[in-house]
Amino acid sequence: MTHPYLCPNCKTNRMRFNIIEQNASAVKLDPSSGEVVHHYEKDEPLDPFHLPYKGSKIMVQCAVCGVVGEEEMFIKRAENNPLK
Repeated sequence: MTHPYLCPNCKTNRMRFNIIEQNASAVKLDPSSGEVVHHYEKDEPLDPFHLPYKGSKIMVQCAVCGVVGEEEMFIKRAENNPLK
């Protein structure tokens, strides 16, 4: 978070953002009730058909228009439209 941001949607906000830190938890649910049957620990191997989460750890929300996206999208918009 040491890069300037610019909202790719409203194209004016360079100051007000919400940083969303994602923390994925692997769980196994009961198919009929939806209750958690098993909560996988951090280093516990997953079932063969259970893919690990590979998404972004950080998402950014523009606090002006509300758009949410990956941090890189906000950084690239600022790089392509520098302050004069």
